[in-house]
Amino acid sequence: MLLLNNDVIAQVLTTKDCIEVQERAFLGTVTGASVGRPRLDTYSPCDREDGYYRFGSVEGATEGVHAVRLKSDIMTWPRSPDGTWSEKKFCVEPGTYCGLVILFSTGNGEPLAILNDGHLQHMRVGAAAGVGARLLARKNSRRIGMIGSGGMARTALEAMVAVRDIEEVVVYSRSQANREAYAAEMSAQLGIPVTPVATAREAVRGADILVTATDSMIPVIEADWLEPGMHVVAIGPLEMPPEADAHFDLVVRQGSETFDMPESGQFRHNIGHSRSAFVGGSKEEQKRLPPVMEKHHKGRIWPFYVDVITGRAEGRTSDAQITQYKPIGNWGIQFAACGGLAYRLAKARGLGHELPTEWFLQSIKN
Repeated sequence: MLLLNNDVIAQVLTTKDCIEVQERAFLGTVTGASVGRPRLDTYSPCDREDGYYRFGSVEGATEGVHAVRLKSDIMTWPRSPDGTWSEKKFCVEPGTYCGLVILFSTGNGEPLAILNDGHLQHMRVGAAAGVGARLLARKNSRRIGMIGSGGMARTALEAMVAVRDIEEVVVYSRSQANREAYAAEMSAQLGIPVTPVATAREAVRGADILVTATDSMIPVIEADWLEPGMHVVAIGPLEMPPEADAHFDLVVRQGSETFDMPESGQFRHNIGHSRSAFVGGSKEEQKRLPPVMEKHHKGRIWPFYVDVITGRAEGRTSDAQITQYKPIGNWGIQFAACGGLAYRLAKARGLGHELPTEWFLQSIKN
């Protein structure tokens, strides 16, 4: 059994490979070759009076690998004097995190690997944005508007460059230092000009592809900023205003990540960025949680990714359409696809730490 840290995963995975392995995995949901279980969170009171403990898990299988992703977070939802509102997380103390992906063989049940999930998370999300852009963005897309300057904004930009001939990027984030550092780093890495700007409006104006990659609890753009021909991917579930729905000519959903069951007892939908959760604590302790957030705007029912690639639904039909790809759903399948790829590549190169498989096997029937 292998133990793979973020450094090893960053060494073996490329954005291009993650895009391709996810496309295969998503197609596998049509044939039954891939299967996934939506994410489910559990909330419990924590030591902080302004936060809550959240445990999250999701799982899926594809190409002979079953993945279980586990997260242990202390959650807070700080509001700033300027009106911004975000979701923050940590484990033990701010700046450290605990997320693990455990891989098993679907052939014989063998435990294969334990992976840190940090870099893998950024790679699978960024690559998913690339999957959507390859499907929906205009072939002649050249300019990207990026809102956000964190890890997912980096891998999402790598993915856009992998699927389209991008010539220019304009980036905005609330921190001037962060957006300037992002611009310098990504420009050097990708060999294209990346320009930091002082407002979100400047980042959106004239973009062929708009990417939002933030932890915001409120919309980061205005609906009337969307322009004909634009392709949009919002990585955060609350970044688009409800009014934007009327502007989209086509929305393609990656999958579904909500349990289709009514709220009852401790079960809740839409707590912060969590789509389905069981919530503990007293009524007084639950006041620490943010109010229920409406993520599913009522209106047209849009197709899934596999509907478009199998011809059951149309994709973009003109360069004037405004399209959106929602990279929500199939998360367990993504971890199996990208995690399985990282495992195979690391094993082939002799990377990672070997752990005796017998440590994880037992003679007592479970």
